[in-house]
Amino acid sequence: MKRILLATALAITTFTAPAMATDLMDMTDSERDVFRAEVRAYLMENPEVLLEAINELEQRQAADEAANDATLLQTNAEEIFNDGVSYVGGNPDGDVTIVEFSDYRCPYCKRAHPEVARLLEKDGNIKFIYKEFPILGPDSLTAAQFAVAVLMLDGPEKYHEVSNALMEMRGEPSEAALTHIADGFELDSAALLDKMKSTEVMQVIKANRALGQRLKISGTPTFIIGDQLIRGYVPQDNMQAIVAKARKE
Repeated sequence: MKRILLATALAITTFTAPAMATDLMDMTDSERDVFRAEVRAYLMENPEVLLEAINELEQRQAADEAANDATLLQTNAEEIFNDGVSYVGGNPDGDVTIVEFSDYRCPYCKRAHPEVARLLEKDGNIKFIYKEFPILGPDSLTAAQFAVAVLMLDGPEKYHEVSNALMEMRGEPSEAALTHIADGFELDSAALLDKMKSTEVMQVIKANRALGQRLKISGTPTFIIGDQLIRGYVPQDNMQAIVAKARKE
């Protein structure tokens, strides 16, 4: 309804531009009734004007949002691309970078996970940066803490394996479940369970949350590809097209 009202206002403004030389507030009641009747008749005869106005409004809003996002990415580039603590996968020297803000408990993140993996496997020239962004409650935070602890204690290769396991997990990330994952990859579960509660681990997560707030990220997954900030799940084919576009720019 708001879109229609805005579009109507735009259409009325366009249609009545010559008449606006006279302030509408200076009209008498009878003049205002005539004016309204003329506008209504015009819109009834030319309803496509509403669609044109809606399309124009949405295009302008999208352009403004893209410009704002580009500014946000530029302002926060160092924290996004070179924080020194996030997992870096794919091709570290790739000509296009994908950054993902993700939550292990998010169903759309779980859906996107294998598609991102296939894209990185198919295109060997993408640098991939993963940001732990737990926003869906205590279980999200627990899983992220465990993953960050693995990255700190055991390095990126083990982190990648554990991250995959956490994304595939269907139950709660209980201590027993996390111990089972650690044991499965021959990791020191006791050390990891202790490390995940550390201030150092929480600092990484707090920094990612603060970065997400500055970037106006309110949901997961959220991707950064080139100078685009993409909020929400993106199918592999669409993401591949966005990468190709970024590569040309």
